[in-house]
Amino acid sequence: MSLSQLKAPKGANRERKRVGRGQASGLGKTAGRGGKGQKARSGNMHFEGFEGGQMPLQRRLPKFGFTNVFRRDFDEVQVAKLAALPAGSVVDQAALAQAGLIRKNAEGVVVLGQGELTGAYTVKADRVTAGARAAIEKAGGKVEVLPKPQTMYQKAKAAKVAAKKKA
Repeated sequence: MSLSQLKAPKGANRERKRVGRGQASGLGKTAGRGGKGQKARSGNMHFEGFEGGQMPLQRRLPKFGFTNVFRRDFDEVQVAKLAALPAGSVVDQAALAQAGLIRKNAEGVVVLGQGELTGAYTVKADRVTAGARAAIEKAGGKVEVLPKPQTMYQKAKAAKVAAKKKA
């Protein structure tokens, strides 16, 4: 078989629909659009959610909530998963990312208390649940909760207060 003998499978290529070419074609006169009305007109472009001029549902319902621009997307790690790291090591965001337990671009880490721990670890995380803290300390480890990162506004305000104290 050569390239010149290749054919598209049956039904793959459909013939173009020619409308408005006489009643015998089955798509003459109204061209398959029915009789009159908004949908029969050319340039019929009413947008999604348009209800014919009636106040649309989207505008009838009230707005709720907001988007917090300072929200941080934390990655979660169970206490039992810390066993993947060597015992006695310092467990921080970089170590967890290297071990593949969290995403490399995670904005923070939360340690959750599911499972048990055998080795002693020094855990440095943004948030640690009470159960996780108990499990880590029971195994002879330490927990260090990292301070919340400051926004540019908070840093500027802190600098202003510090300058005021000096003067």
